[in-house]
Amino acid sequence: MRRVDINIKNGPLVMGILNVTPDSFYDGGKYNTIDAALYHVKEMINDGVDIIDIGGESTRPGAAEISLEEEIDRVCPVIEKITQEFDVPVSIDTRKSKVADEALKLGAIMVNDISGLQGDPEMPATVARHNAYCVIMHIRGTPQTMQLNTEYNDLLSEIVSFLYESIGIAKKANVADDKIIVDPGIGFGKSLEQNYIILNNIKSFKNLGYPVLIGLSRKSLIGRLYNTAEDRLPATIALNAIALYNGADIIRVHDVKEHKLILKPLKMLLQVANS
Repeated sequence: MRRVDINIKNGPLVMGILNVTPDSFYDGGKYNTIDAALYHVKEMINDGVDIIDIGGESTRPGAAEISLEEEIDRVCPVIEKITQEFDVPVSIDTRKSKVADEALKLGAIMVNDISGLQGDPEMPATVARHNAYCVIMHIRGTPQTMQLNTEYNDLLSEIVSFLYESIGIAKKANVADDKIIVDPGIGFGKSLEQNYIILNNIKSFKNLGYPVLIGLSRKSLIGRLYNTAEDRLPATIALNAIALYNGADIIRVHDVKEHKLILKPLKMLLQVANS
């Protein structure tokens, strides 16, 4: 087992998505065998991925929740193989503490929790016990209900308040301060326009004092702008570039190579802007 760390200060970082699910919105069914998953891991490593985020349960709007046992059966064999065969940091994308615990035992170093540590009361202690990184994401409701009500009195302040509360939960459980990452949750309980407000105001979340992760890859904030089923990749790259320029530290993407290629000119642009 190889447990490989990350250095967010050397960012921005590109997190590659590996969904070992039959029903994720973009790549469901493509990598839900061990051989297919490992082949894609090799591709992402060759493309320069900084961390691989493995999910076994679809969290697209309206997706059905699966059992604990099924989620463990989907993700753990893949994580075990990856940490045996590759030197790459691994994140587990789950809202279940027992799934996180098993993944961390196998060498994962990060938990990406869409419930912001507010779904499973055992999750904060699990993260702390393993001294793992934790991505705390904002969501309203669950994947089954999150798009039923996207009305906010003050979108940004309500997201910040939720994240601040979750950070407090993490600290109370003794999650290391330097292991906390926040995610405003694009596409999770947000309207089309609200997603773009978030992108324009990433500094609001940076002001919490933690690295910010943005996950918008190929989501409906892009797809809903087109009348036909056009490729969402160019718009994904454009919006991720904006996210990075506005202060994002990690971008979570399906297409690693294309996003790694934009980092050099972006870093140059940021260097000039900050000089």
